[in-house]
Amino acid sequence: MSSFSTTFVDVLIVVVVGYLLGSIPVANLVARRRSAIDLREVGDRNPGFWNARETLGKWAAVPVFVGDLAKGAAAATVAVLIADPGVWGVAYVATGAAMIGHAFPVFARFVGGRSILAFVGGAAVFAPLSVTIGVGVVLVVFAIARSFAWGSRVGILALPLIHIVLEGPYRTAAMGVLMTIIGIRFAMAALTDRKRAAQP
Repeated sequence: MSSFSTTFVDVLIVVVVGYLLGSIPVANLVARRRSAIDLREVGDRNPGFWNARETLGKWAAVPVFVGDLAKGAAAATVAVLIADPGVWGVAYVATGAAMIGHAFPVFARFVGGRSILAFVGGAAVFAPLSVTIGVGVVLVVFAIARSFAWGSRVGILALPLIHIVLEGPYRTAAMGVLMTIIGIRFAMAALTDRKRAAQP
């Protein structure tokens, strides 16, 4: 089999596996087990960690945090294990597939979250040093502002700047593509909120 065919098969496998992993509706599974509610119908209607935290409580949302991180990390790990080590982009593709699965999950009527934790989980595999420094930024901001939300925002914004220093422009551009998925999801959520607000 040619190297091109091998690479194509690798990419196809990681896309399918990544999407299916991302499609596991961790937040809703946890919410239904604990309170028999659907996070898509309460709070900000986002079936992810933050809505789970606000709706179920801080400790009840811990499995959601871990599970959503694990989806991205598992997808990227599969890519690292099966792809040619020289084809670094496959791990980014796998993470993107998991993010799309999280946002549009086949196991949850294609209504999912914003993919932030799936992104971070994948990035922890393909860019561990960047993510470690980014987590440090989160902790510093949290210590100063006493706000996890602000720490997370600053950490996410700092991540590509850290990544370009450590990994260069090409990998940072790939990371930027993944972060664009998050931006699109936030824009879609804002549009949905406006439509709901406009309804009589």
